[in-house]
Amino acid sequence: MRDLEKTVSLLRWYSQISPLHGLFMPRFKKIASLARHPADGRMNVSYKMIPPPPQLAAVVRFFWVFEIDGIDGTPYIYRSMADGCAELVFHYRGPFSELLGNETLHSPLAHMHAQTAQHRRFVTHENFSIFGVYIYPYALPQLFGFAAATLSNEMPDFGALLGPEGEVLTAQMLTANTESDRVATLSRFLIGRLEKGKPGNLAAKMTVKEMLQRNGQASVTALAATSGISTRQLERQFQDYAGFSPKTFARILRFQSALKRYGHQNESLTAIALDCGYYDQAHFIHDFEQFSGYVPSDYFKGHPEGVEYREV
Repeated sequence: MRDLEKTVSLLRWYSQISPLHGLFMPRFKKIASLARHPADGRMNVSYKMIPPPPQLAAVVRFFWVFEIDGIDGTPYIYRSMADGCAELVFHYRGPFSELLGNETLHSPLAHMHAQTAQHRRFVTHENFSIFGVYIYPYALPQLFGFAAATLSNEMPDFGALLGPEGEVLTAQMLTANTESDRVATLSRFLIGRLEKGKPGNLAAKMTVKEMLQRNGQASVTALAATSGISTRQLERQFQDYAGFSPKTFARILRFQSALKRYGHQNESLTAIALDCGYYDQAHFIHDFEQFSGYVPSDYFKGHPEGVEYREV
């Protein structure tokens, strides 16, 4: 009860000093809407991407909204996979629990899902709505004051991560009435932290950005030459802004590039592997299984968990 009173008190204080008006009205882009109706045992799925305001374009890839109705008590399992970017996630309708072997662990309603080299599984028995923001890893030091590597593979809740400020943000995001309010609230929060943070090492940030733009198909030697620093310096500084070594980060990005080919039924696995920078099937299969828990054939030709938003 004390925690609730504390959060409400903080929320009232924050609303007095930080009004919502005057930011911007977001432009929604619906990238997935799949009709699966409860009456025939199927679900209504919606996924939206929302571009960030200009002040955040350099650090935020996009905001997103993922909703499913029609679950009706049937377990719905979502599988997150290795990703080179971080996400701030808010479950404002319907909680999830994480599946860890034979155990089920409560998952926070609001948390950071940092860049990761791991796959995780989550389950819910309720209809749900989730709001999130996809953040480039090189922005984490400026936004949150710590090296990206500090939280790689972690999923802390905002209270633990940011203290009272995180609790205020959580309360505001979970009680907001509309998507526009959520976008405005989170944008204001990120802009404020961006303005207060230190820009950091520009050369290291640019090498991470270039690796992202090339989907992991860039050599460390070439990146070092472009940035004007030695290969050894680059490898040492890279983890602060990517969360991983250049080699591991490149592997994650190539894997993510391959994931996006889901639904390309006429494309062979060999073609996907070569186009995404894998030199042979063995490396493709090894990385794919490590980062997703699936062998490529099961993912691309079967019915993997949590891909409804890709099924357009």
